[in-house]
Amino acid sequence: MSVAFEWRGRFTNAEITALHAAGFGPSAAADDWSGRLLRHSLGWVCARADDGALVGFVNVAWDGATHAFILDTVVAPTARHQGVGARLVRLAADQARAAGVHWLHVDFEPHLRDFYLGACGFRPTEAGLIALSG
Repeated sequence: MSVAFEWRGRFTNAEITALHAAGFGPSAAADDWSGRLLRHSLGWVCARADDGALVGFVNVAWDGATHAFILDTVVAPTARHQGVGARLVRLAADQARAAGVHWLHVDFEPHLRDFYLGACGFRPTEAGLIALSG
């Protein structure tokens, strides 16, 4: 499968909602991805298959200055294990660097450690977390 990657690529809310559900499970609420991304993100990367289907996505939220955060990295089941996720993150990192970002953060579940620390080049750091719901 050939995949094209685009920084701040076009998408519909329905496409990202469906892709996100395939990766993380269905959301209880309708998502306004375009509004959220335009308000809070430095940018995002969309990956599309030859047939135009959205097969990958990553969001780069930021503080407006030197810190950015990788969120919502997701690859369609049909495009997994082909390097799509690593390319999404690499392009996101390149674009964040070009925008003057100094630090790119990510948090992840333990089963994604090899992906983020190995395939994507992040290094482990100490961090803290407070659960605000649940």
